[in-house]
Amino acid sequence: MGFKTITIKDEVYNKLMKLKRPKESFSQLFARLAKKQDLSELCGSWDDAEDPLMYEKLKEMRKEMNEDFDARLG
Repeated sequence: MGFKTITIKDEVYNKLMKLKRPKESFSQLFARLAKKQDLSELCGSWDDAEDPLMYEKLKEMRKEMNEDFDARLG
């Protein structure tokens, strides 16, 4: 397993600290956030003509996820 060093601004670090769970490493945080990104891309690709009820539920889930994400960023 390799490691990478990254440089981020203080304001970005502070926002990430708000998202980080207790005892969660930054690697775990980034993996969790990357999964959310994948999920949001999937939700956005759903066509309402395929299944209108599922499409509405996915839109609602995406809205809740975005609101939660925004609230954590402050």
